[in-house]
Amino acid sequence: MPAANIRPVEGILWTFGAGILFVMVNVLVKYLGPVMPAPEMAFLRYALGLVLLVPAIRQIMRLRLTRRQWGLFILRGALHSVGVALWFYAMATIPLADVTAMNYLSPIYVTIGAALFMGERLAMRRILAIVVGLVGAVVILRPGFREIGPGHYAMLVAAIVFAGSYLLAKHLTDETDPVAVVTMLSVWVTIGLIPIAAPVWVTPTWFQLGILFVTATFATVGHYLMTLGFRAAPITVTQPVTFLQLVWAVSLGAILFHEPVDPFVIAGGLMIIGAISYITWREHVIKKRAVTPPLPAQKML
Repeated sequence: MPAANIRPVEGILWTFGAGILFVMVNVLVKYLGPVMPAPEMAFLRYALGLVLLVPAIRQIMRLRLTRRQWGLFILRGALHSVGVALWFYAMATIPLADVTAMNYLSPIYVTIGAALFMGERLAMRRILAIVVGLVGAVVILRPGFREIGPGHYAMLVAAIVFAGSYLLAKHLTDETDPVAVVTMLSVWVTIGLIPIAAPVWVTPTWFQLGILFVTATFATVGHYLMTLGFRAAPITVTQPVTFLQLVWAVSLGAILFHEPVDPFVIAGGLMIIGAISYITWREHVIKKRAVTPPLPAQKML
């Protein structure tokens, strides 16, 4: 991003707004968790969200996608469907802070996946950062010292699945329109959640549908604000703001749902955040070196 186009204050404000909306999504899902099956909530959230993406469908129809790209879109939708169902289940069964802190594991898994499947090399410092992040997850879970419920296991798997979805998105964004990547995800996740939601379907009330439509709106607008934040400033500037979600999650979990503040969850979350921050900074440095030609080459231009 050229220095003249960097607007750090604007990027931070957009990202801050997105974080608030994402936390509100968590709160609304947590509120409905005791009265609606998680797969059904996930399906209705995405199905109702499709209404907001109707304008983009015409743009997608004009794209000429290869059979391979269609396959990757479907694969990503299937993966994300599983991840979303697990995330909704975790949100309904374990504290907000636990879900938020463990959700930060996805970038750690993305880094590991990029090394295993995309040939990216990991320097020792980045490997150590990954180890710190994984140790942070152990601190949160504390196996042997606390009861680890199905929601925790669901969140661990969800973070891995979301990492796979992100890697596919990164690959598809390089080949096709980013708007198509976002819209196709919503379409295929809605389809993928049908067989998961159908066996546990409970007829929702109009009030519940209204809450889920608000949830879908918050999530869609939140992703849009996040995109504006990425456009305004580098991710090294905006990403630390996203970590405030852990603060909001701990606070709202205690205030609205009477969840105890767990210092181990906060400590583990901070370890994961520190690891992500370092990995993000190193990636920024590496990309900057790749874009900036060495001094002799600059003189030849």
